[in-house]
Amino acid sequence: MADDQDMAVDQAEETSTSSKGGKKKIVIVAMILVLLGGGGFFGWQVMFSDKSGGNDSGAAEAKTSEEGVPKVKIMYEMDPFIVNLLGENGTRYLKAKVVAEVGNPEIEKELKDRNPEIRDALLLLLAGKSFEDISTPQGKIALRGELVARLNSVLNTGSVRMLYFTEFVVQ
Repeated sequence: MADDQDMAVDQAEETSTSSKGGKKKIVIVAMILVLLGGGGFFGWQVMFSDKSGGNDSGAAEAKTSEEGVPKVKIMYEMDPFIVNLLGENGTRYLKAKVVAEVGNPEIEKELKDRNPEIRDALLLLLAGKSFEDISTPQGKIALRGELVARLNSVLNTGSVRMLYFTEFVVQ
């Protein structure tokens, strides 16, 4: 009988211990969910604070730094350029297709409106290159920088941010 009572007490202690452990787990999970929810809400507030119309200085700084940066990149695709390269009696040629990344629609409009002038400037630059100038990755990167500089020297309303080669064939 004493053994039965000891067993009943042991079982009651195990049950209370396991229920305490289960309660601790539930409390820990609840605390984690509250912390994650609070962190998510804080992150959401920080990310979208400039749209809320609040008067904090952080939002004002974010607006001024992002005014010139469009939310979506504007890409202007140019017709392919085909030029004879210098040297080897004109037997090598380059076919390059480029896409210009611009900062605003006004620059894109200027690129469209002044297309013949811009193409002429870029064709003259490309035709002045030899196979050795553009055959390496470093040569292509240098050519990209020269093309961006030439484009920006012709434009009046702004500048091209980046130039991407979408085709580049030398034969």
